[in-house]
Amino acid sequence: MRATLRARTRTGRTAGRGARVEYTLPQEAASARWARRLTTGFLTGEHAPPHAARHLDDAALIVSELVTNATRHGRGRCRLRLSTAARTVTIEVHDGCAQRPVLRAAGPDGEGGRGIALVRHLARRLVVTDHPSGGKTVRAVLATG
Repeated sequence: MRATLRARTRTGRTAGRGARVEYTLPQEAASARWARRLTTGFLTGEHAPPHAARHLDDAALIVSELVTNATRHGRGRCRLRLSTAARTVTIEVHDGCAQRPVLRAAGPDGEGGRGIALVRHLARRLVVTDHPSGGKTVRAVLATG
């Protein structure tokens, strides 16, 4: 199975040495794997500031959790936006479902339910924004400085 990706890229060095990229991912299980690869490429690429790559593992885990939730519970494609600034890496995932992520207590043998708890632990900030036209954006900000 091949995932079809649509990328809208706007990267470049700015005064704050930041960069930004956005991808549209299909609603399928392989999208989380693609999102991790895209995140690795972006954070280690020439347009990202040097500090961004040091947080690659945390960013990849957050991206994986948020994209997995979006493709499982969302409607249609999801958008992944990655951006860097002087002391942050920001991960945003937009999907067409208005239902907000729920922090659940997972049992010791449970296979799911820990994703949002992990994201909350790793991110300095976690914000969910509802959209008037439907859907939501989940934004996680990692402190890198």
